[in-house]
Amino acid sequence: MAGTAAVVAVPSPAAPPADREAPESRPEAAPPPRGPSGPRPLYVGTYTSVDGGGTGIGLASYDPGSGRITGSGTLSGVPDPSYLAVHPDGRTLYAVDERQDGGVTAVRLADRRVLGTRSTGGAGPCHLSVHPSGRWLLSANYGSGGVAVHPVDATGALGERTDLVTHGSPPPGPGQQGPHAHQILTSPDGGHVLAVDLGTDTVYTYRLDQAKGTLTEVARAHTRPGAGPRHLTFHPGGRYAYLANEVDDTVAVCGYDPGSGRLTIGEPQPTGSQGGTNYPAQILVTADGRYAFLANRGHNSLARYAVEAGGARLRLLGTVPVGGDFPRQIAFAPDGRLLFAANQRSGTVTVFRVDPGSGELRPTGEPFASPVAVCALPL
Repeated sequence: MAGTAAVVAVPSPAAPPADREAPESRPEAAPPPRGPSGPRPLYVGTYTSVDGGGTGIGLASYDPGSGRITGSGTLSGVPDPSYLAVHPDGRTLYAVDERQDGGVTAVRLADRRVLGTRSTGGAGPCHLSVHPSGRWLLSANYGSGGVAVHPVDATGALGERTDLVTHGSPPPGPGQQGPHAHQILTSPDGGHVLAVDLGTDTVYTYRLDQAKGTLTEVARAHTRPGAGPRHLTFHPGGRYAYLANEVDDTVAVCGYDPGSGRLTIGEPQPTGSQGGTNYPAQILVTADGRYAFLANRGHNSLARYAVEAGGARLRLLGTVPVGGDFPRQIAFAPDGRLLFAANQRSGTVTVFRVDPGSGELRPTGEPFASPVAVCALPL
């Protein structure tokens, strides 16, 4: 384990088929609950248009005790499903179609039926999330630099897009040719939607009209030029958030005002990469708010932080080898006891046991092979 102590306080093809209309369907019964020791589902996102890529969404299960993953096939018919999310009710899976003519696809989990695909109105969508109400799907178009909103009906299927906002300002940051929206998420209180744009070095805050499905910008927060913000995650207390900056290899503690939606970005701090070539990807915080973990692509590690002062400080504890190459995305199991890392270049998913007391990460076994694994979603 390597790292230096640091404490800082806050002041990416071919076009897919035309949109497929969501067919008439009726609500299905929820899958039967599984016991705590029984196998749980795991879905793996990939690229289908690259050499050695997958053929759709990888299907697998994992043992919550041992962390062992067992593959069970592929759900085909979804092109370049590079990021996945699940509806709050657990019935529907959503995937981006990260292509020049971008789309978002809904899959009913009870029978793994593709319910339809809708255009995002932009290029290369790389992230999506479901609004906590379950009524809206939010997506980020990396290639064209904007965010989109789609309604979700009672079956989990998607309706026509209700809004598309392109990040026309500020101008692109150093080395960037345009805006690159990399993430869109809802604040913990549900009052605002935030979009992280790597190209403009900006986090945009919007209000979502939950009757119309439209976005109204209410605030902007700017990183230092050339930081390249990629991924934001909130502390469970709702007053702080943590921002991973891909280009300048830093993280930052951010203050958040739920009333105004304003984000205040603190000073950059280290990722544990020790100055080597590194591109931070995703940062997570434990449900109790005590620890944070960062995926380091290049350094091929997971950085560990202690979260202090009620969320206002991150203290770097060190790094743990991820056991794969280029960890693009990380995710907790629902109970928080396991952490999954999707390693793009090695085509593997590695699993770690999370010690709730110390925040230690311990590998659970051999990596699970999955072509160009770029997203792991444990349910």
